[in-house]
Amino acid sequence: MGKFVISKRTNGEFQFNLLAGNGQVILSSEGYSAKAGCENGIDSVRKNAQDDNRFDRKTSTNGKFYFALKASNGQIIGSSQMYESESGRDNGIASVKENAPASPVEDQTV
Repeated sequence: MGKFVISKRTNGEFQFNLLAGNGQVILSSEGYSAKAGCENGIDSVRKNAQDDNRFDRKTSTNGKFYFALKASNGQIIGSSQMYESESGRDNGIASVKENAPASPVEDQTV
């Protein structure tokens, strides 16, 4: 089973990563000024990860593949790493769908 990990950036902002069961980061958030915003972001990932239309599948300028998960208002909640192939990216999306709903939260800021 995966988990969400809340951490603090060097600039003091909070962020979360969703990790797959193998510990690999499958989704990273933006920076949040308050921990409550970060926690709301996690809730939003849990809600939106089940809707395939919320995943924006993209190709970077260097030809690598990635995705962004968007909320119903179109805002990006989290972004993936870069993948070498479309199938790798699609496996990453499947992993977010599988792990996000029930993953516990590990807060590393306390």
